[in-house]
Amino acid sequence: MQSNRLSMVPAGLVLATGLMLAGCSNTPKDVTVGWSPEKIYSQAKEEADNGAWDKAIGMFEKLEGRAAGTVLAQQAQIDKAFAQYKTGDKVQAVATLDRFIRLHPSSPAVDYALYLKGLVNFNDNLGLFSSIIDQDLSERDQKAAKDAYESFRELTTRFPESKYTPEARQRMTYIVNSLAAYEVHVARYYASRGAHVAAINRAQQAISDFPGVPANEEALSILISSYEAMGMTDLRNDAQRVLAKNFPASPYLKGESLKKSKSWWRFW
Repeated sequence: MQSNRLSMVPAGLVLATGLMLAGCSNTPKDVTVGWSPEKIYSQAKEEADNGAWDKAIGMFEKLEGRAAGTVLAQQAQIDKAFAQYKTGDKVQAVATLDRFIRLHPSSPAVDYALYLKGLVNFNDNLGLFSSIIDQDLSERDQKAAKDAYESFRELTTRFPESKYTPEARQRMTYIVNSLAAYEVHVARYYASRGAHVAAINRAQQAISDFPGVPANEEALSILISSYEAMGMTDLRNDAQRVLAKNFPASPYLKGESLKKSKSWWRFW
């Protein structure tokens, strides 16, 4: 015979179940439920325009899932990378751009993706992107500079007619100059401590690896002074002739130093 007695449920279990249900009821509601992909994109752009980058990223990610395989989803991916860049999340921005380039190699936005990847790796808070401060890229992350150069180089090679190519070429020039300046910076450090052989090696490396850049004026002056200190008169004279030929107005020829003015690499 079936019992009519109600099953006894432990009070603790009832309480725990109630708490779980209460927790579920507090789960943030997805306001985009029922929205069209176009509306989600419009809202994401509005958040981005207002500087709410984290909110914009969340919206772009929703759009990537709901509009997968569409041009709008591709646009969302690119815009998400830019938003990640603006939040300072370099690693995620580069990962997003790499994924876009890998998945959509024929997209008309690949040139922009390469350009943006270069900017992310540019690692520069000067010029267009922040307040003006007296700090060269040569004092910063050299790997980031080289990664940026590779992105810009790929852009200019694959898309020579892209509207982003002229600025990419300018930034490539800046990066090459900065890398040369870094070598000269190290050479100067060695020379100031009397390590003239090391100073000569770094100055020669700057001249051979980066011919024709402004930083080589100081590199030659370091060669001259280091050869002089080591009593290598012939080599000193050779370096002086090269300096006079390539930088005839150089103050180093008069025994003076370069005046610190606006950084030579600032072209924008």
